Amino acid sequence: MRAEMEAVMAGAAMPDFAALFGALPSPHMVLDRELNYIAVNQAYCTVLERRAEDLLGRNLFDAFPNPGEGGGRLRASFERVLETGQPDTIALIPYPIERPASRGGGFEMRYWSAAHVPLLGPDGRTAFIVQNTVDVTELQRLKTMAYGPGGEPAPGEKELLLRAQEAEKVNLSLLQETEGLRDLFMQAPGFIAVLAGPDLRFALVNRAYQRLIGHRQVIGRSVAEALPEVAAQGFVELLQGVLNSGEPYIGQALSVRLQRTVGAPLEERFVDFIYQPIQAPDGKISGVFVEGSDVTDRVLAERQQKLLLDELNHRVKNSLATVQAIAHQTLRNAATPSDFHEAFESRLLALAATHDLLTASSWRGAALRDLLLAELRPFAAEQYALSGAEVELTSAGTLALGLVLHELATNAAKYGALSKAGGRVDISWRADGDWLDLQWAETGGPPVAPPTRRGFGSRLIERSLKDQLGGVARLDFDPAGLICAIRLPLQTGAIRS
Repeated sequence: MRAEMEAVMAGAAMPDFAALFGALPSPHMVLDRELNYIAVNQAYCTVLERRAEDLLGRNLFDAFPNPGEGGGRLRASFERVLETGQPDTIALIPYPIERPASRGGGFEMRYWSAAHVPLLGPDGRTAFIVQNTVDVTELQRLKTMAYGPGGEPAPGEKELLLRAQEAEKVNLSLLQETEGLRDLFMQAPGFIAVLAGPDLRFALVNRAYQRLIGHRQVIGRSVAEALPEVAAQGFVELLQGVLNSGEPYIGQALSVRLQRTVGAPLEERFVDFIYQPIQAPDGKISGVFVEGSDVTDRVLAERQQKLLLDELNHRVKNSLATVQAIAHQTLRNAATPSDFHEAFESRLLALAATHDLLTASSWRGAALRDLLLAELRPFAAEQYALSGAEVELTSAGTLALGLVLHELATNAAKYGALSKAGGRVDISWRADGDWLDLQWAETGGPPVAPPTRRGFGSRLIERSLKDQLGGVARLDFDPAGLICAIRLPLQTGAIRS
């Protein structure tokens, strides 16, 4: 038989026995006759928390001294192998191991099961001892807790422990992979949920899904139980359809109203999603996989963009109509082309200044004080005074009142209080109920007389606010100075600040 094996080995490639020894999963080491380390594998170094270079060449009892019973039993076993050339086994031996400094130092009691196998030299005597040792500390501790101290591992327990340790390593690896996948699932930016069974019970949900539904406890509950408001909107019927047909359902920017805070009214959200059927190994549909994203911000932005475009179109048409009316009326009241050019350009610049104020606020409106300063800032500071609380005008109010104030300022600069040194304009305003009352009062200018004919400026002041906002503007040509009283409804022209 030996000759046959030698013939086979001679004709075949031999394994690398050094690599094989190093790769063995259980701890192995080799001693010479003086019990010095000749070889150790990686598993041995790992279980004893030592490096190979710290052991090779050293005596075992120098590396791991033990003058007590455990050390005596171990040495006796080695001597039997050396004397008899026969293997020897120690079923259980307590042997303390010095812990490395990184673990705080000191000694830790461990329990071992060891098999010692002789390697014979040419003279037939034991030249080396191979030890295979198993750390059975955990097994011994479990037996001590269950049955009290004492006793060695029963036949098969050591092998069972080895298999359990191997299984533990595999399970740990699988657990790490599973936890990695779960982390990816939980951290996914889109919302994900797994619904199981015919009644669609939540099996898994990620953080994005929890945020969407207001962090409610849903695991183990059906969709109808956990999210009753969703069931009332027809989403359970969609899920049942996927469950029954096995066909996915895709929704885009669908509205869903959710109670995201306890006791609060339903909040509308918009979602893109897919309901994907989950197929069991037998081909039956066992649940539904839900995946999607909250696109509320996108939908609202698109709506706002459309609203702004519609508003822009409306305002451009209104602006063109205003420019057309200004051009027509200015031309009709201008004595010469030069007069027309000057008046028309001035009014267009005023309209542009008002547009600048509105653009700065994205056409939400403007502060009344800012609108007044836009017209009065070119004059000396002592020539005007503003008095009133902060009031925000609507965009429509800003446009209409801006033209009126420009006409008042232009008239005051040409003929009224702002046309000479010492003249002054006092503007005051206050909110009275549902109305904003504003007064423009000029003093210190040339004497005022009622006009012999009504020009475009007067008509614009009196009719612009009424036609566009339902307001009122009344001119009083007092000899001491022009007074203009303006009333605007708060709902359409101004907003309380």
